[in-house]
Amino acid sequence: MNLLKRTILPVLLATIWISVSEFVRNEILIKSYWTGHYEKLGLVFPSQPINGAVWGLWSLLFAIAIYILSRKFSLIQTTLLAWFMGFVLMWVVIWNMSVMPDGLLYVAVPLSLLEAFVAAFILKKLS
Repeated sequence: MNLLKRTILPVLLATIWISVSEFVRNEILIKSYWTGHYEKLGLVFPSQPINGAVWGLWSLLFAIAIYILSRKFSLIQTTLLAWFMGFVLMWVVIWNMSVMPDGLLYVAVPLSLLEAFVAAFILKKLS
C-alpha cells in the first residue's frame, strides 16, 4: 500500500499532468507551427493515434525520470535537470534533423519549464 501511495500514484499523477500539458501545447497552442513547418519540408505532420500513444509512453518515462531525480535533488534542481533532459536534448535532436519550426522556442521554453516544474512539484510533495 505504501508503494502505491508514495510512488505509483504520484508517478501516475505526474504522467497525467505531463500528457495534458503536452496535448494542450502541441495540439492546441502550437500545432500550426508544426504543420506549417512540415508542409514547407514536403512532409505531413505525424498525428496518427500511434503518435499519441508514443507521447503517452514518453510522458510516463519522463515522470519516472523526474521521480528518480526528485529523490536526490531539490525541487528547483529536479525541475532544471528534468527540463534539460526532457526538452533541451529533444530540441537539439529535432533542430539537427531540420524539423524544428522557427519561433517555436518562444512558446515552448516557458511552457515546458512550467510542465517540468509542476511534475516535479507533484512528485516532491506526494512521494
